[in-house]
Amino acid sequence: MRSDEYYMWRVLALARRGQGHVSPNPMVGAVVVSPEGEILAEGYHRRYGDLHAERVALEKLGYRAKGCTLYVNLEPCCHYGKTPPCTEAILESGVKRVVVAVLDPNPQVSGRGVQILRDHGVEVTVGVLEKQARWLNRGFFKWIRTGRPYVILKWAQTLDGKIATDTGDSKWVSCSVSLRYAHRLRAESDAVLVGRQTALKDDPRLNVRLVKGKDPLRVVLDADLTLPSNLKLFDGSVKTLVFTACQDQKRIKSLESDTVEVVRVSRKGDGLALDEVLDELGKRGITKLLVEGGGRVHASFVKEKLFDEVQAVVALKLLGSGVSCVGALGIERMAEAVKLRLVGCRKLGEDILLVGRSVED
Repeated sequence: MRSDEYYMWRVLALARRGQGHVSPNPMVGAVVVSPEGEILAEGYHRRYGDLHAERVALEKLGYRAKGCTLYVNLEPCCHYGKTPPCTEAILESGVKRVVVAVLDPNPQVSGRGVQILRDHGVEVTVGVLEKQARWLNRGFFKWIRTGRPYVILKWAQTLDGKIATDTGDSKWVSCSVSLRYAHRLRAESDAVLVGRQTALKDDPRLNVRLVKGKDPLRVVLDADLTLPSNLKLFDGSVKTLVFTACQDQKRIKSLESDTVEVVRVSRKGDGLALDEVLDELGKRGITKLLVEGGGRVHASFVKEKLFDEVQAVVALKLLGSGVSCVGALGIERMAEAVKLRLVGCRKLGEDILLVGRSVED
């Protein structure tokens, strides 16, 4: 008989298939296993509003799974939303045991789904591959807990920490493998954000081209609303959200269209109030935000402690001088340095990917 971990790894692989399609719901997979250890049915949450993973798997068996074990990476829901409670389907099917990776942080569920199953005689095990399950849905967990998206700061830098030369040339710091990875990150995010300088100098599309996946919402910070309307961000191919402090209604209306929306927030220093930006994105169901720069924008998120994770692609190149990946933080002593906790490191072609999380997270 295979271990619970074996089946849960399969569940997590299934859950990932919903990446980019289920937000603001979590990614969930489910596997039904016979008493003899045979996988009888599998399912995953395909898109927002569709059946949950447990129902997808159990439906394949006609909701007849007497004596079986159900593996799922997130606690089964017990309330009516866009679909009926999964706990009802589990009890109806005759499942004998349910193995859950992690409890649902949603106050409407959190522990109640497990308790309902136990109250009806179902054996429930919680905590199998919990760490991996939390990582998979870290955006959902942060959004439920705070109402704001999980913020990933991402950049590609030389070994000496530069993202561009003194002249502003940045194409390309990293290799082709890293570029594809960057597009994968976009496909896995609900929104991707840049500042005014990056939008103006690089004129990025901020869409997904090098891999299969859904284009994220494009977000740009433009305090005075001075970006020209002929930028690729405003080409109408993908919805774009512009945050500004500008109150000139004529200027706002000249930029807005069916695919471009301007949202006003407060000024803060020489930029915008990022906490208000995150609050607004959270209200729109954005659970994972990818911040692609530039250096001043990264510095603002770091100084205000509004980031959760850093993904830095390091190319084995040296520039000596140039544009820093993170702007000035006002740090004078090494003891004041912002510390990260290393959670991942791997090669991307000729480059190295470093993943760190905020130690305050």
